[in-house]
Amino acid sequence: METRPYVSWELMNDFMIDVFEAYGVPREEAAICADVLLESDRRGIESHGCNRFKPIYLDRIKNGTLLPVTNIEILKETETTCVMDAHDGMGMVASFRMMEKLIEKAKKYGMAGGAVCNSTHYGIAGYWTTMACKAGMIGISGTNARPSVAPTFGIDTMMGTNPLTFTMPTDEDFPFNFDCATSPIQNGKIEFYARSGKETPAGLVVDREGNAMTDSANILTEMRAGRAALVPLGGLGEATAGFKGYGFTTVVEILSAALAGGPFMLDLSGRDADGNHQMYHLGHFFFVINPEFYMGLETFKKIAGGICRGLRNSTVAPGAERIYTAGEKEYLAWQERKDKGVPVGDAIQKELICLRDELNLDYHFPFETKE
Repeated sequence: METRPYVSWELMNDFMIDVFEAYGVPREEAAICADVLLESDRRGIESHGCNRFKPIYLDRIKNGTLLPVTNIEILKETETTCVMDAHDGMGMVASFRMMEKLIEKAKKYGMAGGAVCNSTHYGIAGYWTTMACKAGMIGISGTNARPSVAPTFGIDTMMGTNPLTFTMPTDEDFPFNFDCATSPIQNGKIEFYARSGKETPAGLVVDREGNAMTDSANILTEMRAGRAALVPLGGLGEATAGFKGYGFTTVVEILSAALAGGPFMLDLSGRDADGNHQMYHLGHFFFVINPEFYMGLETFKKIAGGICRGLRNSTVAPGAERIYTAGEKEYLAWQERKDKGVPVGDAIQKELICLRDELNLDYHFPFETKE
């Protein structure tokens, strides 16, 4: 049962837009960024919502590793492709502009693909693939990230958690939305655990000797110092197929960097040789497929929905409540939260109050004691 207080979606959206604007983000672009973050919370993906508002975006604007104004440059473009340079601006803004362009191309030509270089954190990958889905198309996206994952049989952090995401329209109330990292846990989840005073489950993070680590706050410290690493999806070694997660992580790293000719792996750490902050220069890739150029959207939706229903209606394992398909839990989270708002824990409450007071904004949050 949820015990944290709720903040209405409208209030949180307005507040985040005002704060982003105060930090130099143009208002129209601030609205895009706020919506991406809140979409995470709507779906119950709290590791990438309000939890990351200050540390991943505002703090980086402050320390100079994220530019509030996004000056997009088109490096190369054809009827079905596009390559953008985000020039270290808001990754969410560059991604939004890219998806707008690719959806229009796919409407005309059936398929389109794009890549962005010199970018920054772009929020949940599922936001971008859902843009395609809302237009009746299939969306595919991935991004590289600061190094935190070790390769199979290795202990050095070489690649990011690198999500590989697909969203496909169905004839149901929600799409098939497979949005996850290619590691069993991502940095944002560990940050969420640390803020909540919870341990990270054993087997997901290892130290330099290969020992499991569970103290979330200590994991974050050790990872920043290069003394801890996330394991690939599947775990250590080959016995539990960790090589598969390692392979998928590498696929995303290659597509994110090579399509746009950008930096990769250790060059994405956000630190120079002396440990000082520097730009992240992340890369993202996007593909849009229009089912109308195949057997039609309605046929696609009916079959996709049939597959999902078939899976959910298959025999449930002993002790399990039911079977879900990708995107269903996020849909159920939204049904639960849409009339309540964003649940905010103590750590986020303090951040919201500090930001309001710092910027002298006229807001009162429902979790504050009334005088």
